[in-house]
Amino acid sequence: MAVAARSLELPRSAPRLTVQVARDAAEIETSLALRHRVFIEEMGARIPNQAPDIETDAFDRHCRHLLVRDTATGRLLASTRLLDDAGAAAAGGFYSQTEFELESMLELPGRTLEIGRTCVAPDARHGTVMAVLWSGIARLVRAEDHAHLIGCVSLDARDGGARARALYAALESRHRSTGTVVRPRRPLPAADADPAGTRRPPLLRTYLGLGATVAGEPCWDPAFRVADLFMHLQVANLCPRYARHFLESSGPTAARAGRPVS
Repeated sequence: MAVAARSLELPRSAPRLTVQVARDAAEIETSLALRHRVFIEEMGARIPNQAPDIETDAFDRHCRHLLVRDTATGRLLASTRLLDDAGAAAAGGFYSQTEFELESMLELPGRTLEIGRTCVAPDARHGTVMAVLWSGIARLVRAEDHAHLIGCVSLDARDGGARARALYAALESRHRSTGTVVRPRRPLPAADADPAGTRRPPLLRTYLGLGATVAGEPCWDPAFRVADLFMHLQVANLCPRYARHFLESSGPTAARAGRPVS
């Protein structure tokens, strides 16, 4: 796999944890292996044409892969991939465009950074790891002057989408975007909403805490067996609680203190 040429190594953000962009193909492969364990082995995604023990697609070669490791052991705890405007142009578009019609989003002025394939090892799903991951994203946002963060939050839809429908209905009144609206290319199958599905997963809580909005109805992803919610964060509209962390601070203090970002 080709390594994105525009790599940027990020400094350590905690004595026990490091966050940095993958520097070579071997480091990228550790991220793809973690994705395989989480998405395919744990979540049961059914994705054709996958190499053994990794999960990958055509967008990976155009992305930077952000990794959180245990400093003492080197073990990969979390990863996400980042696709900017230049990478999206080379890839033929953002990954989100395979699931949503993004015309109104793409007309907005300013640079856009897409966050995708975020995954965390099962025994590392706590606030500190996510705080360190987001501190790395924050540095890139500041260094490269991105105006928009976009990405999808995946909701378990192995029940046919009933719980995802309930969660979207619960979010729509308070967190629905009033300007940017996207349309799913594959709407959820018809089903009654299940009120038991209104629990918000950690990544969604993080986006909402930062001030992101839900820009439209979920998209049905039959390969991953999830419903994807498209999230849009205008950096200028960051929640004041997090604005200094994203736009001014150096990041390590929050990570060392273990303050969660969700």
